[in-house]
Amino acid sequence: MANVLRNSAKFGFSGVLSQLSIHSRHGRECVSPCFSLQQRNNSTSTKIKVDLDSSTGVAVLRMQSPPVNSLSLDFLTEFCINLEKLEMDRSCRGLIITSTLSKVFSAGLDIMEMYGKSPERCGEFWKAVQEMWLKLYGSNMATIAAVNGSSPAGGCLMSIGCDYRIMADNPRYSIGLNETQLGIVAPFWFKDTLVNTVGNRAAELSLELGLLYSAPDALKIGLVDQLVPEDQVLSTAQDTMSKWLAVPDHARQITKSMMRKPTIDKLLSNREADITNFVSFITKDSIQKSLRMYLEMLKSRKA
Repeated sequence: MANVLRNSAKFGFSGVLSQLSIHSRHGRECVSPCFSLQQRNNSTSTKIKVDLDSSTGVAVLRMQSPPVNSLSLDFLTEFCINLEKLEMDRSCRGLIITSTLSKVFSAGLDIMEMYGKSPERCGEFWKAVQEMWLKLYGSNMATIAAVNGSSPAGGCLMSIGCDYRIMADNPRYSIGLNETQLGIVAPFWFKDTLVNTVGNRAAELSLELGLLYSAPDALKIGLVDQLVPEDQVLSTAQDTMSKWLAVPDHARQITKSMMRKPTIDKLLSNREADITNFVSFITKDSIQKSLRMYLEMLKSRKA
């Protein structure tokens, strides 16, 4: 397994190993060096719930895919469809993203999307991960992440894709891109988003050491913008949104595009190569064997 993880580093994928929220030895809601296993729900079930207040122009998107809001293909597809609908709705000016689940915002990519799947399916999955980031990071809406639980790896990417992050003031919750702890490397577009959020030096330390930050520490480095009591995360996000929407939309949107377009264009120009690299890596026999062993370990833990 160690050799497999070392070999994975050269491909530069973050989401290959997602996380499960657990109690760390330091006592906070952290993540283990493992994959996120999404329990199979009916594919017709709603993983995303959106409420748009026409009087304020603010939508609240609630992730509701137990146990940990894993980013499966179905989840990502539903997420992107809802984002696109809101983007096209001229009455919607702001979006708040949060979770209905206890202790977790999103735990990252779903291992079952990478095990036993055809190359075509793996490519479709990775393209959906890209699409989620592209739609969120480039959205014309003002976006706020109401982070009411732990948010490692892909969950962290979703958070830093928003314009502003409000996190529950609970030292047991953690957030960060911790891929190097698992022997792999964050993709360049994960890295670029983090640099844009916390600056080059903080991002370098975070990525090289694979750091997961408690909520207070995340605030210190600028990974989140505000901490509030857990029961006030959503209401604070709604209050904060009114300040963002007080700025004329066209000025805010043009400024946002000016800041983020170079990062977005970099992925767009390398998108197919990024997908090809992911598929060639994840479909290797050695990687599939490691995934199978990991799934067996999870099953034995539950038994």
